[in-house]
Amino acid sequence: MPGREVLPSTLRRSPDKAQRTWEKTHDSAVETYGEGERAHRTAFAAVKHEFEKIGDHWEPKGRKGPSDEQAAGGGPARRAPTAGGVDANAPKEHLMEVARKLDVPGRSRMTKPELVKAIQKANNRQTAKARGD
Repeated sequence: MPGREVLPSTLRRSPDKAQRTWEKTHDSAVETYGEGERAHRTAFAAVKHEFEKIGDHWEPKGRKGPSDEQAAGGGPARRAPTAGGVDANAPKEHLMEVARKLDVPGRSRMTKPELVKAIQKANNRQTAKARGD
């Protein structure tokens, strides 16, 4: 199925560049691996190199590159948990700014790993709200 038809809702609310990245990568991955989870994971990996999830959509990162440990190592044989679109490799100051945008309570006392988890949780809540879940 073409990437445009299976575009996730978080990407529908994101910049055109993020949508195009996901669609092109998804379509290429479908040709290589077939339709399914692997094509979707591959497409999201490409998006995460240039964008980060903030709330219910994706925004451009200040730099290109992997967003978490899984993205840095990658590969189908290596399955580590991802940060769900949070740029876990960003400096703590950036994570504090994102947490402020999302109004994460207690952010000033959080460590960097705690901020990543709190942002991921806030993102999931806003995505569910945007979907009407």
